[in-house]
Amino acid sequence: MLVIRPITAADFAALKNIAIESGAGFTSLPVNDERLKQKIAHAEHSFAAEVSAPGDQGYLFVLEDTQSGEIVGTTGIEAAVGTSTPLYHFQQNTVIHHSAELNVFNQLKTLTLCNDYTGASEICTLFLRESYRRNHAGRFLSKVRFLFMAEYPQRFSDRVIAEMRGAADSDGQPPFWHWLQKLFLTIDFPTADHLIGIGKKAFIAELMPRHPIYVGLLPQAAQDVIGQVHQNTKPALNMLENEGFAHRGYIDLFDAGPTVEARLSQIKSVAASKKVRVKIAEVQGGQTLAVANTALQQFRASFGKNAKFDADQQLLLLSAEFADTLQLHDGDMARFIVLDKA
Repeated sequence: MLVIRPITAADFAALKNIAIESGAGFTSLPVNDERLKQKIAHAEHSFAAEVSAPGDQGYLFVLEDTQSGEIVGTTGIEAAVGTSTPLYHFQQNTVIHHSAELNVFNQLKTLTLCNDYTGASEICTLFLRESYRRNHAGRFLSKVRFLFMAEYPQRFSDRVIAEMRGAADSDGQPPFWHWLQKLFLTIDFPTADHLIGIGKKAFIAELMPRHPIYVGLLPQAAQDVIGQVHQNTKPALNMLENEGFAHRGYIDLFDAGPTVEARLSQIKSVAASKKVRVKIAEVQGGQTLAVANTALQQFRASFGKNAKFDADQQLLLLSAEFADTLQLHDGDMARFIVLDKA
């Protein structure tokens, strides 16, 4: 079985391998030992902390293959972004240039540097090894965060965002980056990507344009990718849109990928999740359910067909193996959603 659990210090080597495998553009997992160890320690502290309101907490989970013991993926949630280190986006706007005398009416798009998502919760750091990208594993890795957030809503903001990777050219470089590099930053993309990953973001405030940028003045290649996602990111975006996330005009500074948002209580999997008592029983076939226990530091979640909701008794029937994996016993509470596509 595949099981989600909070990351621990013993997972450092596996997390580093994932950081290497994920490649450039995955800024939340830089290939930097000190930064990775800090992220693990921060997650351990966050899971252990008593929290009544979102703050500087980061919840990082790993996906473990219980048969091999191998760590095959990660997924995470930042409780409140931009509170300790500023979070920057470009906001898309439209300005009107109008002359009644000349009978000219022009609507011009602009990009403005902003920190509008300060305090929002962010779902992030989702990666699944290619050999495991099958049988609902990717859907589970994304949706399990909503089970955790539904169980502990006080730990998160009502506004939830996800930054989507922007379009790239045949060399893996974002076309949007080139004009920015030439005029403002004069450093290459891997260097900027690395600095962001290790938390050194001061150069953004120091070097980025401080005034609105007219989109029509940008190279056509840069204009064409504004708000567009990387080819490999389209399935993830579709999944979030099905959850109720929408793009409100905010884009990444470097690759122009869209940031999407939703209200926590209105996220489909949060609203649809049920919290019920568990009963150990023989279960066969049926729908695929994603199930989580209600623990914090010992949070566990998995998915499969060996779970079934008995609506008449309001009980979640789990096989003995499934229950054992989630550290659940008869009478314990669990939260679940249906994982099969609607």
